[in-house]
Amino acid sequence: MARQKIREYEAKRMIVENIPMLLKQNAVLVTPETNLDTLPQQHLWLHENKLVVKPDQLFGKRKKHNLVLVNAAFPQVQEFITQHRNKEITIGKTTDTLTHFIIEPFIPHEEEYYISIVSQRDNDIIYYSPEGGINIEENWENVIAIEIPTLTSMDTIDINQKIPPHKNKEIIITFIKSLYHVFLDLDFTYLEVNPFAIGENGTIHLLDTVAYLDSCAFFKNEQQWNNLAFPKEFGKKEFPEEQYIAELDKNSGASLKLTILNPNGRIWNILSGGGASIIFMDTIVQHGYGLEIANYGEYSGNPSEEESYQYAKTILDLMTRDVSQKKVLIIAGAIANFTDIEKTFRGIVKALREYASQLRQGNISIFVRRGGPNDKKGLALMEEAGKELQLPIQVYGPDVPLVDIIPKALEALP
Repeated sequence: MARQKIREYEAKRMIVENIPMLLKQNAVLVTPETNLDTLPQQHLWLHENKLVVKPDQLFGKRKKHNLVLVNAAFPQVQEFITQHRNKEITIGKTTDTLTHFIIEPFIPHEEEYYISIVSQRDNDIIYYSPEGGINIEENWENVIAIEIPTLTSMDTIDINQKIPPHKNKEIIITFIKSLYHVFLDLDFTYLEVNPFAIGENGTIHLLDTVAYLDSCAFFKNEQQWNNLAFPKEFGKKEFPEEQYIAELDKNSGASLKLTILNPNGRIWNILSGGGASIIFMDTIVQHGYGLEIANYGEYSGNPSEEESYQYAKTILDLMTRDVSQKKVLIIAGAIANFTDIEKTFRGIVKALREYASQLRQGNISIFVRRGGPNDKKGLALMEEAGKELQLPIQVYGPDVPLVDIIPKALEALP
């Protein structure tokens, strides 16, 4: 499971589309391409309602940073966006440029409610409070937790008993049940609505929403997700190479992930397996070289030779753009269950052959550790490639403990 955050606009759209009997909500996502002058012609309600506008870029505490305009007419909203658009802001220690905004009708309300759903290994937990809003953390003692064990139907849980008496109790229970079904059906891993309000006619209004999806479920939910694109995190520079690997991953039955952490780093990685890749990263950090890690990612699920080649080629291209400083390349993973080591290593060796000249020029040391189906043939391929291409490749099999190559690799750095 890969948790990825989505925009508030997309989260609300998905919820509203799937609980139409409870929810009626208009919203507009303003992107860098949006023409604000013509926007009301496409959405007539923008001139019919008082509005709320705020950035929609995957960061919280917007109200506390004076980034929410409420109860405003469209000209004020337009002025707000114009003033903040393309403006660089700092949230905590993270700085980025404002590019996306969400506009919604302003909903007058007296009471604010809280709900969140969290997916865990053994259960899902629904948190509910009749006292939602920006101070929910300070009032957490009022939050009710409803645990639903994995593979257990919500129908077996007596929610009515858990929710205290309230004038809107029936509506709240119906909303909780409906929202949980959406959570399961659309493969959310985390969903928070804080706050939501209830109108006089019993309509639910989602005022602020945070959501994560299981990106591995894209094939299952492509239509329901409406081909949404996962946006970059606030403050994170987006690299075209990351987008390229994400596209490979999207069209593959295997898993191919790449995140550039420091393009000037000296430790580059072609790692296999989600768990093993994290262990390798943690070990490097424990040795005091965390800031030197150039990339994080993993390939697993038995990718083809061509996919392995494209993945390795992308990393080698990034790594060898600057060969003025000594670097190391770690090609490693745990003992695979069904990934064909020979097949994937053929793809990686093909990429090494293509970039051999640059690797020699940078005097880049390569460290390999792997085990699994056809590992002897795969490791032999790496040893032969080192001799053929005149590259310093140290090759280790499953008899060597998982992270023992990390100290060896770090010793190669000056």
